[in-house]
Amino acid sequence: MPLEHAILAFIEFEPMSGYDLKKFFDVSVAHFWSTTQSHIYKSLEGLEKKGWAQARVIQGEGKPNRKQYQITDEGRSELRRWLVTPLPMDPVRQAALIQIFFSHFSTNEEIAALFETRMKEIREQLHILKTVAQAAIDENAKRVGVERARQLWQITLDYGIDYYEFELAWHEKMLKTIHNLPPLTPPSP
Repeated sequence: MPLEHAILAFIEFEPMSGYDLKKFFDVSVAHFWSTTQSHIYKSLEGLEKKGWAQARVIQGEGKPNRKQYQITDEGRSELRRWLVTPLPMDPVRQAALIQIFFSHFSTNEEIAALFETRMKEIREQLHILKTVAQAAIDENAKRVGVERARQLWQITLDYGIDYYEFELAWHEKMLKTIHNLPPLTPPSP
C-alpha cells in the first residue's frame, strides 16, 4: 500500500508522530500524493502490527503525550523491497472531465466558467508548488544533507509543476473550442 510505504520512507529519515507526518506530507508530496490525518494514524497502527514500525511515547511538557514512530529493520527491508518493485499504472480519474463529458445541455458560458475556475485553481497550485513546496524541498534537503535525496525530491516536484503547466495549457486551448461549440439543443420533453 503506497501510504504505508510513504510513511515508512518518512520515518526512515527520522522518527515522527502522526501529526509530524501529516505536516511532511502536506509540504513535500501533496502535489502527487495526499492523505488525511486519520489515514496516517490508521496506517501507523497497521505498520506497528506488522512489525515495520515501532512507537514510543514522548512525554509532553504541559501538553498531552504523543507517540513517535520509527522504522524497524523489518520495515526497512519491506521499504527496500517495495521501492524496487514496479507498480501498476494508476487509472486516470478526473471528476472535472466527467462534468464536461455530460455538459451537452449546459451553455457555452457555463462550461467556459468551469474552465476559467479550474484555470484559476491550477495557477494557485502552480504558485504553491513553485514557492512553498520548493522552499520545503530546499529546507529539508539542507536538514537531511543528502544531495541524492534532494535531486529525487526535485524530480517529483518538477513532475507536479509540469503536470499543472500542461493542464493549464490544455484548458487555455480547449477554452477556445468551448466558445465555438455548436448551439445548445434543449432536451426533448
